[in-house]
Amino acid sequence: TLGTSPQGRDIVMLVASKEGAKDSVSLLKNKKPTFLIQAGIHSGEIDGKDAGLMLLRDIIHGGKGRYLDAINILFVPILNVDGHERLSEFNRVNQRGPDNMGWRTNSLNLNLNRDYSKLETIELRAVIEAINEWQPALYFDIHVTDGEDYQYDITYGYNVPYGESPNIAAWLDTFLKPTVNKALMNKGHLGGPLTFGIDSNDFSKGIVGWSASPRFSNGYGDFRNLPTVLVENHSLKPYKQRVLGTYVLLESTIEIMSQHGKRLIEATNRDKSRRPSEIVVAWDVNFDEPQQMDCYGIDYEKKNDNLTGLDFIAWTGVAKLYEKLPVFVMNKVKQKVAVPKFYWIPEQYHTVIERLKSHGILMKQLEKNQTINAIQLVSKDHQLSDNTFESRQMVDSKFVSKKVTLELRKGTYQVATDQDLGRLAVAFLDPRAPDSFFAWGYFNSMFQRTEYIESYAMIPMAKLLFERQPSLQKEYQQLKESDQAFAADQKRQFEWIYRRSPFYDEQYLTYPVVMSEQ
Repeated sequence: TLGTSPQGRDIVMLVASKEGAKDSVSLLKNKKPTFLIQAGIHSGEIDGKDAGLMLLRDIIHGGKGRYLDAINILFVPILNVDGHERLSEFNRVNQRGPDNMGWRTNSLNLNLNRDYSKLETIELRAVIEAINEWQPALYFDIHVTDGEDYQYDITYGYNVPYGESPNIAAWLDTFLKPTVNKALMNKGHLGGPLTFGIDSNDFSKGIVGWSASPRFSNGYGDFRNLPTVLVENHSLKPYKQRVLGTYVLLESTIEIMSQHGKRLIEATNRDKSRRPSEIVVAWDVNFDEPQQMDCYGIDYEKKNDNLTGLDFIAWTGVAKLYEKLPVFVMNKVKQKVAVPKFYWIPEQYHTVIERLKSHGILMKQLEKNQTINAIQLVSKDHQLSDNTFESRQMVDSKFVSKKVTLELRKGTYQVATDQDLGRLAVAFLDPRAPDSFFAWGYFNSMFQRTEYIESYAMIPMAKLLFERQPSLQKEYQQLKESDQAFAADQKRQFEWIYRRSPFYDEQYLTYPVVMSEQ
């Protein structure tokens, strides 16, 4: 049992090893690569549960016990155990079977596959703690798609080659993809890449080559240097076909792990040992240089419904080869950041500190006050989200940086980036990263003003300020003469003077986590 769900259900993980290991210590002693299979993170998309249980049944009773000679298997049949029990035949309108299926989100209406970075859910904390403890060499996260129709019944994707795990990506490209695709074809299935259309009303425009951020399993795996495969079975294929295809996918992966698992561990260690000076924390779709692929799709017609007057896509079920279909890869740099030697977190940010610890990121506390030269980031033009997302009010901001000398209090947390999970620390602590704790709203109190100044105090203070700094008065007058909007807005003028006074709150808009090279 990895933990207990919000509604009190056990989150179960099955452990399969030839030696009969009952805990992580004894499992790690056999020094075999471990394959972690996770199903039911979206519990309506439950193919992996049945396929995984069938495979374990056959390992125990069906003459396939040889698979445990070379590897260990960890299997989570249902991660979203509360959503699994919200059972209905009406839960997933776009999915062909099973007759009854669970719900997408957990009992708190949170999407577990958006929680890999912030770890707000019990279920995801349980998974990450298991990864830290059991140290799998390969991690599968099994889903079912929404979206377009096409011939592939099993699609999957993994750490991108230009990301933070290039050696892992090379192993997956070299050993995993060709072997599983061949095995699937030999059993009457068709394996393909994750398929997300640019335009849901016109498949011929092409598909997106996705680079996931760390809120998703495959994006998290990239930053953590954990070989992670996101499996998306095609929702419009019959349930039996999807489950049997997943069985073939898992079985062929076990064969590959048996033969080449040690090479995967070596590739992982090479990625973990890398210490880049800069990291790309966000990617954009590259519309200027599309790649191409021959895509095994399905033909469709654009129609209008006479009754409702609505336009819709009608998939004909007729196989169609889309030759040289554009693939718009997310390999265009959107945000690159320098990797500092240290991050420093004030001890009062308990939630952030506990989340970092849950991820396994190493840190230590100062035992006495310490003065450092640091880089501090100040928010500029921030925008809070209009609606909540996964229970959070997210924020986007530009930043200006400044060099400061700070005295850090005893108890401040130091996070070194020279560690195996250093890149993960950057993704969470640099506020410009899309899944940083800043972006998820854990530092929104920095946008709150708590002290103000009244006009009766401001006017004499402004006179004294200008008397002592004539250049400041000159700058103020020039701004009023050159900027008509400023000249007409006394509130802005008031704010301009207040900001330059010694009474202004220097922590307002200042990101409290600082970076340093010492």
